[in-house]
Amino acid sequence: MKMTIGVAFAAATLATAAFAEGDAAKGESVFKKCKSCHMIESPAGESIVKGGKTGPNLYGVIGRAAGSADGFAYGDSLKAAGEKGLVWDEDSFEAYVQDPKGFLVEYTGDAGARTKMSFKLTKDYEDVYAYLAQFQ
Repeated sequence: MKMTIGVAFAAATLATAAFAEGDAAKGESVFKKCKSCHMIESPAGESIVKGGKTGPNLYGVIGRAAGSADGFAYGDSLKAAGEKGLVWDEDSFEAYVQDPKGFLVEYTGDAGARTKMSFKLTKDYEDVYAYLAQFQ
């Protein structure tokens, strides 16, 4: 019995860790700043958030390799980060949106790394992550 309880507790702890720590409802509101460049559209073509096309579609961004969404012309630095193994998880997403260029310089080791994303999300980034994590 002790073993069963221990296993159940461990499984519950691991499952909880998989969820984003932010507030998805708040993230939906904050995402309004992002939609000038980004949309959220399902693979079936359902428009969840109508937005710009300057940035890639963010449906399924969590767990996706950087610079790999079909149909989007990424800059060389973001493609290089993806080729180097960058996959968007909570830590990498939050670090990137706070300082896109700085993050890419550090991740790629290229002092000349550049990004098309000029906006910095200096607060509520954990909420935006929680919001986007819903769309997988």
